[in-house]
Amino acid sequence: MSAAVEVVKGYVATSVDLFKHGHVLTALSPFRAFQACIFLVSYVLIQRLIVHTFFKPRPPRKDGPLPKPHGRIAVVGAGLTGVSSAAHCIAHNFEVVIFEAKDSVGGIWADVNSTSSLQLNSLIYRFHPAVLWKHTYPARDEIVSEITRIWKEYKLEKRTKFNTAVKSARRANGTSSPGAKWIINDGTDGEFDAIIVTVGTCGKPKMADFPGMPHTHWDDEKEENQEKDGRGHRSTAQMSYQPRSNPTNRPKGSDSREKAAEKQRKEEEARRLKQQNDAAKRRAYRDMDEIEFPVLNPEAPADPRGSGAPSFAEVATHPPAEDSAAINSEPEGTKDADEVSESGLWEDAEDDGTVKEQGSEPGDHDHQQQDKQQQDNEEEEKFRGEVLHSSELDDAELDGKTVVIIGSGASGVEAAETALAQGAEKAVVIARDDKWIIPRNTFIDTIISSQPFGQEMPLSFVWEWFIRTFHYRDLKDLSPKNLGIYEGTPVVNNAFLEHIRAGKIKYVRGDTERLVENGVRVKTRTRDQPKGAEDAKPETIEGDIVVLATGFERPTLDFLPEDVFPDGYSRPDLYLQNFATEDWSVLCTNSSYMNAIGTVGHIHIGIYTRILLLFLLDPSARPDTRDMKLWVDVVRFVKRGAKGGALGFFTYMELVIWFLTFHVFRPDRLRWIFFTMQGWGVPVKY
Repeated sequence: MSAAVEVVKGYVATSVDLFKHGHVLTALSPFRAFQACIFLVSYVLIQRLIVHTFFKPRPPRKDGPLPKPHGRIAVVGAGLTGVSSAAHCIAHNFEVVIFEAKDSVGGIWADVNSTSSLQLNSLIYRFHPAVLWKHTYPARDEIVSEITRIWKEYKLEKRTKFNTAVKSARRANGTSSPGAKWIINDGTDGEFDAIIVTVGTCGKPKMADFPGMPHTHWDDEKEENQEKDGRGHRSTAQMSYQPRSNPTNRPKGSDSREKAAEKQRKEEEARRLKQQNDAAKRRAYRDMDEIEFPVLNPEAPADPRGSGAPSFAEVATHPPAEDSAAINSEPEGTKDADEVSESGLWEDAEDDGTVKEQGSEPGDHDHQQQDKQQQDNEEEEKFRGEVLHSSELDDAELDGKTVVIIGSGASGVEAAETALAQGAEKAVVIARDDKWIIPRNTFIDTIISSQPFGQEMPLSFVWEWFIRTFHYRDLKDLSPKNLGIYEGTPVVNNAFLEHIRAGKIKYVRGDTERLVENGVRVKTRTRDQPKGAEDAKPETIEGDIVVLATGFERPTLDFLPEDVFPDGYSRPDLYLQNFATEDWSVLCTNSSYMNAIGTVGHIHIGIYTRILLLFLLDPSARPDTRDMKLWVDVVRFVKRGAKGGALGFFTYMELVIWFLTFHVFRPDRLRWIFFTMQGWGVPVKY
């Protein structure tokens, strides 16, 4: 009933919005009303049939431990996939313990903006048969609510350990792979027959480190982590891939006054060290000036050593002073005064406060110094506005402002829509790569994902032509030129292109160089120019707020033994794309995903879980290490030449084919097919 009410409310709200924008005929169209009625009946009926008639596994009747469980399974992560997997295990009489690093369920959905919603129709986002959606494209709160409801319905509350990060998973003594028993952390929870790793592909927000970025709370948290871990300073490359602290779980005592004091202390320390370094260099150059080299003249001996000049060996082995330095005979140009060459020699000299280069003409140094001063000023320039991650827009003050968004993927597109919804005057999206944007149409999306080969095929251009012609229309220039539709995860959206047509969103293709005082400096490119093109046009995109739509860190699996993922068979090159090839008792559902056309929150979660349960129940159905690696190798052979690797991209139809061949190529597994595919009972013997 609640779903029906929500459908009616949605129809009324849409009608009111159409009237406001002058689309009277569309609002009064009888086809809209007929479509809403058909959808209401079919949507509610289909969900009820799934939940109450065919596929929902029976939850336990009591809160206590299962009387005679078939085994014990550790689930790492209490997000959508973790809760669904644990619910399937409990329903089929397997005891579980869920380990969650945070203090609540929901995973990444609990950390995104409240306006974040599904890109796909909720009918193909049924992460568990018990789900009852109220909206076709539910937002964050409804999704987290359904996760929580299933978590409670299947009595998982007492089986969940919050604030417990899994730091190690090791084989129990006397067991070996495949089919090892597992100990989690210190072993207080006993042995487990299998591990389901559901850490997903989105961890903590990834913050890009562009020059000109102002100090943010992410910097404070990074410094706190460095001090806590004792790792010291990280490079920019490391910062792009190392996990960062979640701002919602910051340690106590790091209030604004402490941060300001700490920042001031570090600035003073840096200033003091610079002064000491400059003084040392001045002493070195002064000592060098005290060396008296003879003035050469035509009558002087050919060998300057004849006039008393020291030999090169003497200078090299007996420097004039302890901290002095020699000048390179062939300097490569002016560098910072504190930069040292690979040989350990200073590469420039200082005299009366100026830097001189051998071989330079009078006046050259003035231009070089001006260029260096301009570069230094540019490096010191900081963006005056606020820098946010795309997941931090709920409380942002965007009304009447211009928002510059770096990134054009799903999070960038959603951030642009969120900014406009919150009153932003304009949004500018900076795209380093063009992404395919396909319509929010269940029929079209399902057909596209039904391609069984999981890679570009000779007729793939037909879909690309269709999308460009009927979805992009007059904006074909924004579609990818050198990326096929089956070579990367597309963005599913209807409104983004319309906002561009209306002038509310500006799309800029280019490479972000740095943040400047009033915005972002970008080297803009045409559709025909490659990334990093030398003839790209520099342009400053002005804005009040910069949003980094740079995605999230990919969680690591370093708590597992290294030999579980041997060379050539690590994520995503796993058995059935989710089982470790060295041990079938390690299942990584939705944790090895890279790119796909399909949905990560659908029936495959239950199928993968039941395949694991099948392995635990029936030893004869288990694959050995050789067979699992062979499966990966066969897929590689069939999909050789696929961009991104054989298992780096797949379609949902391809996934279904994997499940079917899993049974067909091993006839002894056919008796389990209704259990693994639909969850209907188990063979009588078991």
